[in-house]
Amino acid sequence: MKNSIILSCAVLLFFGCVEKKKVETSEPEATEASEEIKADTLITEEKKREMEPIAIKIDGSYFKATGTEPFWGLKIYDDKVELQTMEDTITTPPSTAIKAQDGNISMYRIQTEATQMDVIISHKECTNAMSGEVFPYTVTVSYKNTGGGETIVYEGCGSYITDYRLHDIWVLEEMKGNPISKEDFDGREVPNMEININNNRFSGFSGCNRMTGSLFYEQDVLRFTQVASTRMACPSMDKETEFLAALQGSTTYKIENNRLYLSNGSEENLLVFKKID
Repeated sequence: MKNSIILSCAVLLFFGCVEKKKVETSEPEATEASEEIKADTLITEEKKREMEPIAIKIDGSYFKATGTEPFWGLKIYDDKVELQTMEDTITTPPSTAIKAQDGNISMYRIQTEATQMDVIISHKECTNAMSGEVFPYTVTVSYKNTGGGETIVYEGCGSYITDYRLHDIWVLEEMKGNPISKEDFDGREVPNMEININNNRFSGFSGCNRMTGSLFYEQDVLRFTQVASTRMACPSMDKETEFLAALQGSTTYKIENNRLYLSNGSEENLLVFKKID
């Protein structure tokens, strides 16, 4: 009898240890699965952030510049110009840019009751002395009190902030006032493009070939440059040639009613694209 009791206790202890071991070994598996799900979630969120246009975070200014030694910052808005220095923040009304004949230099000359300020923006590559970041524009700001005093000059680098509304997929709807359909391209897809303002690039389909290129953006100026495409031959390529010429010939734009209108100085609405959600 005594031996039977001892045997029963041993069996109970054995199965108790087995169950405990199962619980202990199952917990890490659940933890690993949770970590995998968490990692997948983080990757998904990271991809979403990469796709989001950075210019959505802007504060309404269309041009920004900074400099070091001493530190300063400049923002140009539609309704004001703001110069921030180590000592003060100077806000003035906007002014119309005076452009050089070749268009590579713009100057804003501002005068108020308290301040005289000139802002010169040159389309010349500039490297920030502290961060090493390269910007497309060199900026010089000089100002002084209207009542007199020393003229203070700041030098630094700047860039235009590309309109975040351009960041989307656009499908051609009209070309030179005429509606566009697949029949114009022998049943192929109509031209379309995806604009990415994070790197000022675009890519898409031009009617027969794939295309890619760069955006040149300034206030109220939009140009499609460095356009490259594949070299496929299609039965009729007249419409594609016409489309690419119009795209590269456009210089201005507007966005209304989910449509992108491209024009130039001599012709309105060369191309009209519809936004695809």
